[in-house]
Amino acid sequence: MWCDAKADIKGWSSEEVVIPYYYDVDKKYHRYFMDLKIVFKDGKTLLVEIKPDKQTRIPKNPNKSKRYISEALTYIKNQCKWEAAKEYAKDRGWHFEIWTEVELRKMGLLAKPVPGKLKPYKPYKPYARSKK
Repeated sequence: MWCDAKADIKGWSSEEVVIPYYYDVDKKYHRYFMDLKIVFKDGKTLLVEIKPDKQTRIPKNPNKSKRYISEALTYIKNQCKWEAAKEYAKDRGWHFEIWTEVELRKMGLLAKPVPGKLKPYKPYKPYARSKK
């Protein structure tokens, strides 16, 4: 809806641009589906990837836990994708941007979290089969 409401946007598409990228970990080529392609009335074309801010930074606390390894592999994969996307956009005279929740809040697309206003989760009751 944001793209539809902007007067300076001529058109947009979601996940229609497919970019091949080489993943350094498995040494194979894969396909990367770009989140958004936005074409502006002034002729500018923008490729947009939307990711959590956490995935745009190097994982902290290097250790050999499954969580750290998973976050590190995700970071490496994202870097490979984004490098391919930058080159793809550059070859066509387009632009490439990564939007996180930080940018989405600045754009008014995400509500700002209100500290202390979240309700605590209620614990689940243990599941018990009914006796027949």
